Amino acid sequence: MVLFLTRSYFSNGTNGTLYHQGRIICHSIELPWKQNQRGVSCIPEGKYLLAKRYSRRHGWHILLMGTGTRQLILFHPANHANKELRGCIAPVTKLSGAGIGMESVKAFEKLKRLVYTALSAGEEVSVYIHS
Repeated sequence: MVLFLTRSYFSNGTNGTLYHQGRIICHSIELPWKQNQRGVSCIPEGKYLLAKRYSRRHGWHILLMGTGTRQLILFHPANHANKELRGCIAPVTKLSGAGIGMESVKAFEKLKRLVYTALSAGEEVSVYIHS
């Protein structure tokens, strides 16, 4: 399964829309692009494999693999990129500003169901991030 994340870049945040088979799954928020600097920038465009991951902080979530020097880049819930993210991607139901969204838990659960179902069936799942 391949997901497509189409980004728009702004000075104070990055917004996106996540697609599967041409249909919108949800929107996304991220930090602005700042030359891939750890903790303050979104990750570079490219293709990343996805995997299940568990942590006490986020529970079950989605790990992006192959992010180079940027470790533990995740899909997890958040509604304000600059206040809640350090390089991860937050699915949101609605966008309300650059790097700001609404109803993230709802969007994340929808994305997680789709990804986890495919992974449990033995499929390779990846996301292609582009602008």
